[in-house]
Amino acid sequence: MIEENALIQEQTVDLFFSDFFEVEPQTIETYGAFNISLVSDLPLFIDPFLLFNSKKAKYRKLHDEIIHYLKFLKEKSVCGDISDGLLKRWYQFHEVKQTWLGFSEAGNKGRGLGKDFAFALNQNLNKIFSDFGQEKVTKASHLEKLCLIKEGVGRDNVSDFTTNLIKEFLLNYTQDFARKYIHKNYRRAVAIEKVRFNYQTESWESDTFDLPWYSGDYAILTPSDILTKDETWINKSDLISSFAEIPEAIPDDQLRAQVNNYFLKMLPKSEVRKTGKRREKEPTAKEKREAAVRTIEQFPEVIDYFIKYKEDNEDAATSISADKVAFSKYLFIQKYRELIGNLAASTRFYSLKGDTYQEAYQRCLFLKDVIENKGGHRIFYDSKGVLLNLHEEAVHILYRLCWFGTVFDVNREVDNGRGAVDFSISRGRDDKSLVEFKLAKNSKLKRNLQNQLPIYEKASDTQKSVKVIFYFTAAELEKVLKILEALGLLNDERIVLIDARQNNKPSASKA
Repeated sequence: MIEENALIQEQTVDLFFSDFFEVEPQTIETYGAFNISLVSDLPLFIDPFLLFNSKKAKYRKLHDEIIHYLKFLKEKSVCGDISDGLLKRWYQFHEVKQTWLGFSEAGNKGRGLGKDFAFALNQNLNKIFSDFGQEKVTKASHLEKLCLIKEGVGRDNVSDFTTNLIKEFLLNYTQDFARKYIHKNYRRAVAIEKVRFNYQTESWESDTFDLPWYSGDYAILTPSDILTKDETWINKSDLISSFAEIPEAIPDDQLRAQVNNYFLKMLPKSEVRKTGKRREKEPTAKEKREAAVRTIEQFPEVIDYFIKYKEDNEDAATSISADKVAFSKYLFIQKYRELIGNLAASTRFYSLKGDTYQEAYQRCLFLKDVIENKGGHRIFYDSKGVLLNLHEEAVHILYRLCWFGTVFDVNREVDNGRGAVDFSISRGRDDKSLVEFKLAKNSKLKRNLQNQLPIYEKASDTQKSVKVIFYFTAAELEKVLKILEALGLLNDERIVLIDARQNNKPSASKA
């Protein structure tokens, strides 16, 4: 056991901010920042509601500044059409990729806030939410309100927009840490655009900051207490799922009746049988969601009552987000470091050579061996042996970390017009392989195995792909084997099953 630990320590792979800049993780923790990975984005987001609800005056001031900027945009939008140039200057922002947070699980290159977001936000300020900044129902104005109607405007957009509007704060926050704890050899003076908005010249200003520098770019730290995981506190999913309860909170009898009546009209009508008799048909969950969306579009004031409910339960926002961030620290930092240490202990793992399929496939097999035979399964369980509440993004990030330092182009969620595949591994135009990950509990597993990769292969012009399935119980294994047998894939080498059970593994002292 001592020899194995020594080997793992010797083969440690740099993954996190603390590793690259030689700072103790506890120093970052004490400072209040999240110890980001400089290999892969982590699925955390800045939640503007946590700024609004904070006990820290500096955070509340940041929220006030966000609303001030949105009021400026609203004033301009109602005065007349905004030119394409000003729309780009005022509304469109690059993702602040240097925070290493968000949706991009391969590296840190996100989409940013483009034309669609700019158009939707401008339209919402100009037409749908013309009372923005003068709300009478809610305690305050909220950026998230502007993102609750339009499709394609979600948590990543809210977080990206918030990050850009508080970028100067984050840069100063990081600069202060860097000057105090990071050696000057690891820092660089960086000129950065769109740091603060000048309301007199109506333009964004640039500035220079002394920041941590690695591999041709700077890095930004973010305070843990303004981060959340999964969804921001005010989000569209909650709005739609709780829609039936919202009208009851509307004190205006006339508006409440109009909302309820319109919602019922938007639901599908009862069916008429061939006999001519009418049969009442219970609307599906999808039909109810669609009816709710149309009703909200017709009566956007309903959103104010939803936000008021969220404001009235503001303390839950802080505690829930804190729990989610704590879980992320446990999983993505502590547990992943352990598993990557196990992988690094294999002298061949990070020096594999071959074409994209061979490297992708061998990495899957190494991952399988570490999880099944070397104690790596423990990454998926808490200290009491209880299975963590995992989503597929957890294994996506894990696999991305397996490619650290590679010369291959490893892309996550490649949209080829027929959907998005988990990973595309390529080297040049003629060598490309696909890797797809699934949890055995996925209810659509059979359909995905039957249809997904063949479609991706055709659209990506490749015939090389691997499907990896993680299972955590004997029942899940039985389910997977039955599906593979039914599809004639039982002995297909492109299917890699990874046994992540803990009740069939050697004890920790022997692992």
